[in-house]
Parts: sequence; structure tokens; C-alpha cells
Amino acid sequence: MNFPFKQLLSFIALFILAIFANAQGPSKTIISGKVIAEGSNQAVMFATVMVGNTITKKTIDGTTTSEDGTFKLSTALPDSFYLQISFIGFKTKTIENLNISNGRVNVGTIQLEQTANELDEVKVVAERSQTEFKLDKRVFNVGQDLSSTGASAVDVLNNVPSVDVNIEGQISLRGSQGVQILINGKPSILASDESNALGTITADMIEKIEVITNPSAKYDAEGTSGIINIVLKKEEKKGMNGSISVNTGIPDNHSVGISLNRRTEKFNLFTQLGAGYRSMPRDNEDVNLNYLNNSLIESEGTDYRNEMFYNITLGTDYHINDKNVITLSGNFAYEVEDQPSLTNFSSYENGLLVSQWYRDEKTEATNPKWQYELQYQREFKDNKEHTLLFSALGSFFGKDQSSEFENVTTFGDAVDPFQRTETAFSEANYTFKADYSKPINDEFSFETGAQYVITDVSNDYAVFDFVDNGFIPDSSLTNLFNYNQKVLGVYGTASYEKDKWGVKAGLRAENTDLSTLLTNTNESNSQDYTNLFPTLHVSYKLTETLSLQAGYSKRIYRPRLWDLNPFFNIRNNFSIRTGNPNLQPEFTDSYEVTSIFIQEKYSLNFGVFHRRTTEVIERISTFQDNVNIVTPMNVGTNQSTGLELNAKYNLSKKVTLQGDANYNFFKRIGDFEGTSFDFNGDQFNSKLTTKFKLKYNIDFEVTGNYRSQYKTVQSVVSQNVFMDLGIRKKIINGKAVISASVRDVFASRFQESVVNQEDFYIYSYGLRGRFITLGFSYGFGKGEAMEYSGSRRR
Repeated sequence: MNFPFKQLLSFIALFILAIFANAQGPSKTIISGKVIAEGSNQAVMFATVMVGNTITKKTIDGTTTSEDGTFKLSTALPDSFYLQISFIGFKTKTIENLNISNGRVNVGTIQLEQTANELDEVKVVAERSQTEFKLDKRVFNVGQDLSSTGASAVDVLNNVPSVDVNIEGQISLRGSQGVQILINGKPSILASDESNALGTITADMIEKIEVITNPSAKYDAEGTSGIINIVLKKEEKKGMNGSISVNTGIPDNHSVGISLNRRTEKFNLFTQLGAGYRSMPRDNEDVNLNYLNNSLIESEGTDYRNEMFYNITLGTDYHINDKNVITLSGNFAYEVEDQPSLTNFSSYENGLLVSQWYRDEKTEATNPKWQYELQYQREFKDNKEHTLLFSALGSFFGKDQSSEFENVTTFGDAVDPFQRTETAFSEANYTFKADYSKPINDEFSFETGAQYVITDVSNDYAVFDFVDNGFIPDSSLTNLFNYNQKVLGVYGTASYEKDKWGVKAGLRAENTDLSTLLTNTNESNSQDYTNLFPTLHVSYKLTETLSLQAGYSKRIYRPRLWDLNPFFNIRNNFSIRTGNPNLQPEFTDSYEVTSIFIQEKYSLNFGVFHRRTTEVIERISTFQDNVNIVTPMNVGTNQSTGLELNAKYNLSKKVTLQGDANYNFFKRIGDFEGTSFDFNGDQFNSKLTTKFKLKYNIDFEVTGNYRSQYKTVQSVVSQNVFMDLGIRKKIINGKAVISASVRDVFASRFQESVVNQEDFYIYSYGLRGRFITLGFSYGFGKGEAMEYSGSRRR
């Protein structure tokens, strides 16, 4: 798709210049001084220095002290102001009645008094909860998760409460796969269904993961079960900082990464470099049984996805002044795939073996992907929460893949076709977004904004059969499928907060314009629809330790490319997945009530939720000539009611327990081609993590998982129990960390399902197996190894 980039850049330039024209504030005063520890006279590094308004008590500006304890900041001051200095292990000190002389305030040397009581209290805070609960989301701090050592973002997600990643890498939230994945709060090619780019993000690149089960109108309405936002680290300490990490594992899982940051008064330059190799074997077993003629096809084998991957991220924050910041960043990743597989087939008729053969696959692919973003943020002088944000983001993912398939008969009649496929895939995304936030007073505020997202995809797939010593194209399987979607959204929210209670209401309107074209048959499909998505959140603080929250939102799940493309891949000729170009979007009304109880030694989060989904998309199996053809269909409605419990208990100073349990009961109503799919079912998932603090700065962690059996419209999915382990030791005064993890200790995390219909029976089994990883991380400059999450600029 040709996009008018010159016009876009001109528009951005005019937009920013127009704002800068009004960005000049009153004259500024330079405040300087030095902070030392009382008694030792040693400089206190990275202490927080805050300037406040004496009358309103609101923060005006702030900074942190440098390595020698000095600080300097330039800001506009009111007639009456004060200075507050604080740091871990010291009493907070407030300085008032300051005088301005020649545009400067020099407070000289400030001594901070140490306090053992506060230091002990800070030690507790520093070991912050693995999961933090906020008004409309839960925050999972990745740095505390030992079993994620050397893991990818997909593995980290599997340890987040209420989130599940199955063996195929499909991500679900509270049992639903209609979830939207964001990177740093925005759509990203790194989270695309068509790529494996989440695998290029390692755990030590992630600061936190936010789980938003009932998003406000500010967020995309996409994702029927909610939003998962992956926030990447960006070091912001002054000077040169960074860290390097090296990982190795079995099966092959080797990577090296480096993160660098250079911070000055005006610029924050950051980069991340990574490279690695991994092997992801998978054992498969399938059975297709035809009840009508008593014929049976069995298959078993192992396929691999071996990858070399490289990625680089570059970016800069330019602080034009204290109120205006421009960020320009880009990411490039490149994967080289090798996917060998060998599958053994056996054919039976009336219980007798008729033939046997194996199918040998050799697949190679290269996947370039890149992303770039320009962002401008302005903070208005009347209130730091009064902000304007404008961003333009573009991304691309490509795949150039070739495969060879050869059948070799070992028993019975010889049918040995030799086939070749070629795939040229490309996806381009453009997102333009503007957000404006304005506090009216201390209690009332509102937000508004708009977003325009363009997705343009092309999938060119060709199949060649080996005939008469040469390959000729198979026109019945060769196709070019084009997919184009444009989504325009506008929103507004208003919130009102008192001391004990608050309410936030919003409305989002989205227009979707979707078109698909199958060029070889000239089959086209278009959809154009506009929907309203209201949201409501209420919170009430019963006591200092007990709060209640309630929320409602309406969500949408739009069919993806592979849901719509009617053609299929020939990787396994007896198990085929194909799309449905007439598929309609799902709509979900989501309600939840949550209580949060926090005490000194334990915290408890208990919630009740209900979801009603219409036009539910389900994978329906049909059986033709012993071939299982799976196609997505809109099949009726689903009502799901669930209970969720998250708890953490500090058993002692050395042992902490954290548990997560989720139960939901669902009722399905629907039919397909005259067949009723009405049924009831339930599902239960639980997780328990035990953390131990051992001698010699060693941390040990054990996580057990249980997933119950559950039903879909046709299949029964088996229950699952598995365990992860992690251990970590800090060395070199905490600047370096040695870690090890074992995921799926007993190799019991399998995916097993059975479809048992009147005319056919289908059994499917898959297992990834045990993964062992050893990692080393070292932080240099003012950086820290592995656990540091960048502080906000003050």
C-alpha cells in the first residue's frame, strides 16, 4: 500500500510547531545544592529532590542527585515554595522560606539523617509484590519471576495470573483467546498473530506486564476478554548505563543481549541488541477414524522450529524543555527459520494394516520485521496530569518461505508424491493516535482522543507437484489473498474521585472497513460497520485495607487474516485448517466485581465476572475421506460466569506463597448446518508459587500449575498438571546475577483433545517437553543486572 508519507511528515511538523508556538512559559529559576549523609559526610546518590507549592502542596518539579550528591534543576516558581529531599534509609527533609537571588536558589549542603527503622521498612518495599492491584488493571513485575530466566515473552506470559499460553503459543485470558496484546501501550508487529516476534523479546527486556480485564474507553475495543500490555524496560538514570545478558539451554536456547542507555539533561538515548539460536521440538500424534467405513489413519512424528534471530532497538527522548518531549524509536528483527519434520503414517481398514509411509518436510524461511514510531508529549504548566500525546507508528512483517514435502512408502501400495510450496507474506500496519487529558480540579478530570489504524496484508501461496521430472503449479491450491482493514476510533472518558470512592465512565465509537480479495478466483468480501463501546468503573474504599471495584465494558473480536483466508497449507494432508471469508466479529459484554484486601503479611484479591458473547467463533471439524478439515464458524452465543482468586502470604521473612485460581461456568447456545451445539461446561485453572530466600543471596522458586478438562462445541480437552523451577544468586554486590530455570519439569505440559461425533472420531496430542536454561546478567554504569526497571524522569 502506498501511503502519503510526505504529507504525513508535513502534518506532524506543522502540528508540533503550532504547539511549540504556545509552549513558552514564565521565566525560570535555577535551584542547586548538595546532599550528604549526616555523620559520614558521604554523598547521597540518586536522592529525590522535589519542589512544591507551599499553598497548594502540589509538586512543581523534581530531579535526582548525581554521583557526587549535587543537584540542579530549572523551573518556574510561585511566590511561595519549598524543597523536599528523600531517599531510602534516610528521614525526609523539608526546607522552607527559600529566597531567590538573581534568578537562582542555592541551598548549599543538606545533611540527611539515617534511620534504621525506615531502612528496615524500605527492605520490605524493595521486595515488591510480584503482582500489584490497581483500579482497572493488575501489574505483574517480571523482574521477580525466577522461572522466566532466559525465557521469551511468551514464556513469561504463561506465569502471569489469569493468563494462559497453550502449546501452540495461543494466548488466552480467563479462558478466552479474544485478547489483544499491546507493546508499551500500543499495537505492535511484535505481538502480531502472523509472526513469532514475541519470541524475540526476552524476559530481561521486560519491565512489567499489565493485565486489563475491563479496559476503559481509552483503549481499543479489540479483544473480547481484555488487554495484555507488555511494558519494555528503558533505563533513564543519568550518564552511561547498561546491562549484558547471556543465556544457554537445553534444547538449544542460546542468546546474548546488551542494553545501553546514555542520559543527558536534554537527551535520553537507548538501544537494545540481541541475537540467538533456539530449537523448539514438538512431538505430535493424531488419529482420524471414520465410523462409516471403519477406516483409520494414524500419524506420529516430531517437527522442529529452529531459529536464528537478531534484533536491534534504537531510540531517543529529546526533552525540548520541562514540558515538551519528542521520542523517536525504531526496531528491526530478522529471523532465519529451519523447520525439518518427519511424520510416520499408517492406514487401516477394518482393523487391518493396508499401508505405511512417512512424510519428510524441509522448510526454510526468512522473516524480516521492523517498526518505527514518532511520539510527541506535552505537559501543560497548570498540572502535570494535563497532557497531550500524539504518536505515529508504522510496522512491517514479511515471510519468504519455501517447503519441500516427500512421501516415501514403506508398506503397501506406493503413492509417493513430491510437492513444493512457496510463500510470500507481507503485513504493514500504520497507527495514528492522539490523546488529551485534562484535570478540571482535584476531583474531576476527563480524557479524549482518536486513533486510526490501517492494516494491509498480502499472502501469496503457491503449490507445485512433481510431474514428469519437473515441478508444475497446482492451480487448485495456488492463491493470492489480500486483506485490508481500517479502523477509526474516537473516545471520551470522565472521572470523579473523592477520598473513599471514585467513578469513571467512557464511550468509544469505532468504524471498521474490511475488505478481502482472493485474486485467482476474483472472490471479494467487504464489511463496513460502526459500533459504540461504553465503559464504566466504580471503586469504593471501605477501610484502609479493604477496597471494592466494579467494572463494565463492551468489547469486539475481529477475525484475523488466517480466520478469513479460505485456502489451506498442505503440511499435513489429513489435518487441514482453512479460513472462512464470511466470518463475522464477536461482541462481548463484560461485567466484574472485585474486592482487594491488603494486610502487612498477606493480600487477597477476589472477583466475580460475567461475559456474554454473541457470534461466537469456534473451530468446527468436518470429515471428508479421512481428512479432518477445521474451519472457523460463527456458532451462537456464550454466557460465562466465573470466580477469580489471587492471594499472597508472607509465611516468614524467607518464605512467600502466591496463588492464583480461576473457575468459570459457561452455557453455549448455537447450531451449525442444522446441528445443535447447545451445551453447558466449566473450566478451572490454578497456580501456586512458593519463593524461598536462602543463604548466600540465593533465591529459589517453585511454581505448580493445574488446568482442568473442558469442552468446546465438538471436542473435549484433557486436564494438565505441570511445574516450573527457578533459582538465582546475586554476585558482585548485586551488579551480576546467575540464574537457572527448568520449565515443565516433568514434561507433562501436553495438549490433548478428542472429537467424537456420530460419523467420525479425531484424537490429537502434542508435547513440547522440558526446557532447561542457564543465564548470566551483568549491569554496568549505574545500571543493575536483570532486575532494574527504569524510573520516571522527575
